[in-house]
Amino acid sequence: MSDTTPPSPLTDILISLRDRVMGVSESVLSTADGLLVVADTDSSHAESVAALAAATLGVGRRMADQAGVGALREVVARCGSGHVIVLAVGDRALLTVMGDDGLDLAAFQRESPATVEQLNQALAADVPR
Repeated sequence: MSDTTPPSPLTDILISLRDRVMGVSESVLSTADGLLVVADTDSSHAESVAALAAATLGVGRRMADQAGVGALREVVARCGSGHVIVLAVGDRALLTVMGDDGLDLAAFQRESPATVEQLNQALAADVPR
C-alpha cells in the first residue's frame, strides 16, 4: 500500500480485493471526474491513474452508447504484461484495478460486483445527510 494513503475502510476494501483475486497488484478509487479518493498502490502514480480512469470510462460509455449495447459495466485493457480494468462505482466513483499477466479474470468477474457494492455503501455512508 502507498505510504501516502492513510488506512481507511475504503482502503481495506481495495486490499481485500487484492487478497482475494490472484494477479491484482494495485487499485485506485477515484471520483467520476478523476480526483483521487484512496489508493492501494506501490508503483503507480495514483492521481494520474484517477484522471485517466475518468477519461477511459467516458470514452467507453460513449462507445457503448454508439454501439447500442446497453450500459457500460467496465473497460478492460489487456496490455503486454498485464491488465487495467476500470469499473463504475455508482454514478460518482470509479475503481481502477491493475493486474499482472497472471490476473485471474474469472475470479475478478466473480469478486468485483461485491467489491463495487461495498465501495458504494462505504461512500454513501461518508456523505452527510
